Amino acid sequence: MQVLLQISRLIDRVNEYIGRIVYWLSLLMIAVGTWNVVGRYVGRAMGQNLSSNALIETQWYIFDVLFLLGAAYTLKHNEHVRVDVIQSRLNTKYKALVDFLGSVLFLIPFCVMVIFYSWGAISNSWAILETSPDPGGLPRYPIKTLIIVCFVLLIIQGISEAIKNFAIFKGIINPEIEDPSRRAIE
Repeated sequence: MQVLLQISRLIDRVNEYIGRIVYWLSLLMIAVGTWNVVGRYVGRAMGQNLSSNALIETQWYIFDVLFLLGAAYTLKHNEHVRVDVIQSRLNTKYKALVDFLGSVLFLIPFCVMVIFYSWGAISNSWAILETSPDPGGLPRYPIKTLIIVCFVLLIIQGISEAIKNFAIFKGIINPEIEDPSRRAIE
């Protein structure tokens, strides 16, 4: 079990690193969005076009990167939206069991299914080097590739969460004394 916990810590470090880099992109997204709005109105007043389809799509793409690459980071920190009707009444050991089963039975299979069904569309996008249909738009195939990257990161983070929750359920980790998610950034 200690080897699995070491693997879990490695996975946590990778997703922590990616998440910490990605959340700084929100500032860039805000800057691009601000330029798009200000540029549109100032440009109209000046009779110039200070924004473009490429800048608008850049803002969308940055949001996509934030969302897609931030999903595993959010899972690691247990920040996804939950409806805790049953789980809120359980003790720590059984909460860990519910989370373990959720990862193994729902999260990981769902991620595999998304990768399987999106693979063809992403492959086709690369085959034709798909670009935006809008004039001056950006290539679409790189951003579509992030769908697969996102769900691969979610799978490996789901494996990490399953390992930690199994260890909690078996009493190997005591989350009141040692938070397994915090150990990864040491």
